[in-house]
Amino acid sequence: MTHSVPEAAPGAPDPFLEAGRLLFAGDWQFVTAAPTIEALPPMHGMEIALAGRSNVGKSSLVNALTGRKALARTSVTPGRTQELIFFRVGPELSLVDMPGYGFAKAPKEKVEAWTRTIRAYLRGRVNLARVFVLIDSRHGIKPVDEEILDLLDTAAVSYAIVLTKTDQVKPSALPGVIAGVEEKIRRRPAAFPMVFPTSSETGAGFPELRAAVARLLAEQG
Repeated sequence: MTHSVPEAAPGAPDPFLEAGRLLFAGDWQFVTAAPTIEALPPMHGMEIALAGRSNVGKSSLVNALTGRKALARTSVTPGRTQELIFFRVGPELSLVDMPGYGFAKAPKEKVEAWTRTIRAYLRGRVNLARVFVLIDSRHGIKPVDEEILDLLDTAAVSYAIVLTKTDQVKPSALPGVIAGVEEKIRRRPAAFPMVFPTSSETGAGFPELRAAVARLLAEQG
């Protein structure tokens, strides 16, 4: 059930900035790692999921988002996360780290099995409110990213683009990168129009990302 939430007056600070800060300052805990649909935990409250190419920085984003240095394990080996990793704060919100896609170091049949699991998760998880698709700001949306966006559009799952590693892009070039991504998703039916530029190194963009999740939680009721 969705609920309308008050909008900030033009020029006023986002009222969800503080709500987002408090939400992600909570006691986040690892719940489980599910390699198959059968192993998924019971649906509890609202879920948001993180998707992205291998080595795009999902684990670093989870740690920066929650303010925990080692909640999610980071790895220099792309494609190491082969399961749906669940984290939870209280009963109201779960964060799901999806397997990285692109160049996983695994046999073809195992990659195909992961793909089937991801498709089933996206289509069957009724409490999944939004998928945040992480895109490396240095490279933009690649064909392999288009495939996951197509899947989300087909499954009618709401998603938003999060740009990672913006500290490695020249400040003068970043607006153009954001505009380019916005143009690529403009006509996609399930895409949220706002793009979130972030840096796990500097913390840039995380207050806004946390606020977006807090707003979504309020809308879902």
